[in-house]
Amino acid sequence: MSEGTMQRAAHRDQRDRRPVPGKRRGRVLVGAAVLPVLLLAAACSSESGSGSGDKAGATQAGKASASAGPGASTSPTVQPARYAKLPEACKVLSDKTLDDLVPKADDSGKEGTSSDLSRRASCSWDSLENHGVDGSQFRWLNVSLLRFTSEQTRGTGEEQAHEFFLKQVQDAKSTDGAKNTATQPVSATGDEATAVRYDLKKKEGTFKQQTVVARVANVVVTVDYNGAGLAGDKTPDADDLVKQAEKAAAEAVASVAKANGDTVKSAPSASSSPSDKASASKDAQDGKDTTEGSASPSPSNSASSSKD
Repeated sequence: MSEGTMQRAAHRDQRDRRPVPGKRRGRVLVGAAVLPVLLLAAACSSESGSGSGDKAGATQAGKASASAGPGASTSPTVQPARYAKLPEACKVLSDKTLDDLVPKADDSGKEGTSSDLSRRASCSWDSLENHGVDGSQFRWLNVSLLRFTSEQTRGTGEEQAHEFFLKQVQDAKSTDGAKNTATQPVSATGDEATAVRYDLKKKEGTFKQQTVVARVANVVVTVDYNGAGLAGDKTPDADDLVKQAEKAAAEAVASVAKANGDTVKSAPSASSSPSDKASASKDAQDGKDTTEGSASPSPSNSASSSKD
């Protein structure tokens, strides 16, 4: 074979090895068709994963909301107290009532000290009717008012007032030196009322003491009333004195309601045996800011000091 023949054969072989144009186009088309399929599969996978994640997130949020509950973040509240203020203590009784209970006394009375007259107020009156050689009749009257506010830790104003009402009754029954102590319920005076009566022997004579404690809503009214026949005058009748004290208590309760634009609804007292809850009432008064001690001064001490 000549050299020319060999060159022509080599040239034909190289030409036969070139790719056929149609086949190349087929491969391109096949590759282009595969690419959208892969992209579609990837998109479906992404959407499926996204939806699953959304559902999982929603489920977790729902569980968190359910565990919180409707009242999980809300603290319990107490009912607001019914009465927001007190009347002027020296004006809770009419002039006629004062003339009956403490004749010859200054009707303006003596106002007690208080750091907050909207929560605590008191007023006292005393009189001495001089009958000359026949002696004298002494009378002393004190009205105290104590209003309780609802507190988250201590309860409603009404609950606190009820506990203090019981304490006041028990304190009256436990007065040092008291003789012939008797307790009786008082009707038609606030939500509950009790009268405690006893005798106190002093060098001036025998003092007949009446303490009427009444509660109307979140306010406790305490009326202390005593009388004595001095320098030979006769000892006053205790039945008459307690009736007058009950009258004063009912009038003071009505004044509290009126000061708050209310009409008091009185009911028969259900406090004939307050001693059953005396221990509980003592615990309820540990807060200095609410009660500030006893709502009224000692009646026997006040009577004696007024006489002196």
